[in-house]
Amino acid sequence: MTSVTTTTETKKLHRSWAMYDWANSAYNLVITSTIFPAYYDAITSTKEGDKIINDKVEFFGRTFTNTALFDYALAAAYLVIALLSPILSSIADYRGNKKRFMQLFCYIGSAACCGLYFFELSTLELGIVLFAIAAIGYCGSLVFYNAYLPEIAAEEDRDRVSAKGFSYGYIGSVILQIICFVFVLAPDTFGITVGEASRISFLLVGVWWFGFAHIPLLRLPKGKPMAQHPEHNIIANGFHELRKVWNQVKHLSVLRTYLGAFFFYSMGVQTVMLAATIFGSKEMKLESTQLITTILIIQLVAIIGANLMAKLSEKFGNLKVLLFVLFIWIAVCIGAYFITTATEFYIVGAIVGLVMGGVQSLSRSTYAKLMPETKDTASFFSFYDVTEKIAIVIGMFSFGFIEELTGSMRNSIIALISFFAVGAVILYLAIVRARREHLKTTVI
Repeated sequence: MTSVTTTTETKKLHRSWAMYDWANSAYNLVITSTIFPAYYDAITSTKEGDKIINDKVEFFGRTFTNTALFDYALAAAYLVIALLSPILSSIADYRGNKKRFMQLFCYIGSAACCGLYFFELSTLELGIVLFAIAAIGYCGSLVFYNAYLPEIAAEEDRDRVSAKGFSYGYIGSVILQIICFVFVLAPDTFGITVGEASRISFLLVGVWWFGFAHIPLLRLPKGKPMAQHPEHNIIANGFHELRKVWNQVKHLSVLRTYLGAFFFYSMGVQTVMLAATIFGSKEMKLESTQLITTILIIQLVAIIGANLMAKLSEKFGNLKVLLFVLFIWIAVCIGAYFITTATEFYIVGAIVGLVMGGVQSLSRSTYAKLMPETKDTASFFSFYDVTEKIAIVIGMFSFGFIEELTGSMRNSIIALISFFAVGAVILYLAIVRARREHLKTTVI
């Protein structure tokens, strides 16, 4: 990879890059984690006190458990991205226009969030479709955003820059969450209902995402096109590049093993993050204010977690710290299976926050360190993103399917524990192989 000198201009570029996390993390917090899941559960459930009388919904003529439909919609969105991103990433490398693709998905996602303003029970199909499209926009743009990391940051700076992105994301999303919180908690002040306050929040997410995204979009480099293969059209060129990347990955034993571990533990990490609020709302019967409070705790603690993990990785190595974090995740899931009170939910949420930012930031920077020297950054990161997206598809689908099969989301947690356990075993094998190959201590 090309060496990147850390200058004043480079630091400005790092801050601009990190601002995309600031822009799009509002989607992740408000839409997937707090207000949308609570709103969705409220309008699709019939309750008498704490007892759920009916949690079934009709979606294009088929009946689903409401929370399972939520899980399936996200799984479908991530499957679309898993299928599209390798092709788009390879095309972006060939044409040198990954910023254009990042911008396209950003616009698609932010527009879908704005469209969720019109989501009511009478427009369930529209709401679910827009919810899935917003997820596609969010994930699609991240494929190209992540691919900038090895291009703009020197290897020794990647942990720090990656953590900066997540920190910016947590701070920005909490600011918008508090603004939305004001609408949801005091709707009468603005002459609106709680439902309208929630839908205004969805609109604000779209505007926030669209607006702040232009800071990185204006400053990030456009990229340079790679040499074309005249014997292929542009789509075939994409597959040709993917084949080249795969052939390299096959011969990089540590990277290949690390991707296997990442695949399994991502099933757990991402599912916990995406399903936590809907679990608290339905299984724990928590109020919206309690759920939002928990997520705010998670976001604030995650800022500390992301930077703490970056510091620990400098001293102990990325893979060792990741392995330690996975044991904490296993303990979190075991605890979540048994919790029954709001206080216990807050405690588990705080621990999740501490390891959530760390595992995401460190996973991204570890992959960037293990990558070979290459100009095909978007194509290489598409492998990373596809691995994560397929993991999310399996994780979310299994979470929803087990709930429909057994009638309880608590049983779905058992599957998450197994995902983390398998990931930990494979990650340990990656550490063993890294030692055999005498990789630098910053990795192991």
